[in-house]
Amino acid sequence: MQEIRTIGVLGAGQMGGGIAQVAAQTGFRVLLADRDRATAEAGKAKIAGALARLVDKGKIDDGKRSAILDAIEPVDGIEAFSEADMAIEAASENIDLKKDLFRRLDAALPEGAILASNTSSISITLLGAQTGRPERVVGMHFMNPVPVMKLVEVIRGLPTSDETYGTVLALAEKMGKTCITSKDSPGFIVNRILIPLINEACFALQEGLGTAEDIDTGAKLGLNHPMGPLELADLIGLDTCLAIADVLHRELGDDKYRAANVLRMHVAAGWLGRKTGRGFYDYTKR
Repeated sequence: MQEIRTIGVLGAGQMGGGIAQVAAQTGFRVLLADRDRATAEAGKAKIAGALARLVDKGKIDDGKRSAILDAIEPVDGIEAFSEADMAIEAASENIDLKKDLFRRLDAALPEGAILASNTSSISITLLGAQTGRPERVVGMHFMNPVPVMKLVEVIRGLPTSDETYGTVLALAEKMGKTCITSKDSPGFIVNRILIPLINEACFALQEGLGTAEDIDTGAKLGLNHPMGPLELADLIGLDTCLAIADVLHRELGDDKYRAANVLRMHVAAGWLGRKTGRGFYDYTKR
C-alpha cells in the first residue's frame, strides 16, 4: 500500500469542505482548491465556523481546532497539487466537468499519486480513461454531511489496481469511516437505492397523494427513517438528485428511473433545497 500524507481536495463546497475537515482532523495535510483562491479561502472559513461550533459544544478543544485549521492550506488551483500523494475530486455532478478535471489532475499530480472522485453516480472507469494512470483512479463516495456520516462507498473502476483499492480502504478507515465496495455501475449501491426512493416521493407529491409533510412523516414514523425523502433531497440538493436520476435513466435505460417533473421544475426554478433557502420546503421561514 502507498503512504498518503498530503491530500489535495478539489472543491471547497459542502462535500469538499467536509472531506478536507475530516482529513485534517485525522492527521493528513490538506491542500484545498476550487475555481480560484478566494473560493478555497471561503471554504476554509466555513470549516472554521463548523469547528468553532464543536468547541462551543465541548466536542473538541481550541487547540484541536487550531491544529485542524493549520493542516488545511487553501491554494490557487489544481497546479498546486504537485506535492500531493493523492487528490480527491468533489466537484459538481457533471460528466464533462469531471472528465476535464481528471485530465488536469493527471497532468498536475506526481506520477504515482492516486486520483479519487467523490462522484455519486458517474463511471470511475470513464474518469480513469481520461488519465494516463487508470489503475490509480478510484471512487470514494463520502456521505453528506461528511464529518457526521460514517460511510464511504469505495468504487473500483475496471482497471483499478489492488494496491490502489487497499490504500483507499486504509485511508478511509484512518478517517474513521466504514467502507462498502461497489462495482462500477450507475449510482453504485447507495444512490441506486436512494434516488429511486426520493424520486418516488416526488411522484407522490406531484400526483397529490399527500403533502410534502405527510410524505416525510410517513417515511419517518412508518418506515423509521431518520429523515423523510423530500427533506433529504433538500439537504442533498435537488440539482444533485436530478443529475443522479438522469445518469441512472440514461445509463440503465429503464424508465423507472426517469425523474419526476416536479423535481425537474424545482431545479429549473432554482429551488435547490437548503443551499438556496427553498426546495420542497421554504427554509427562509424556518
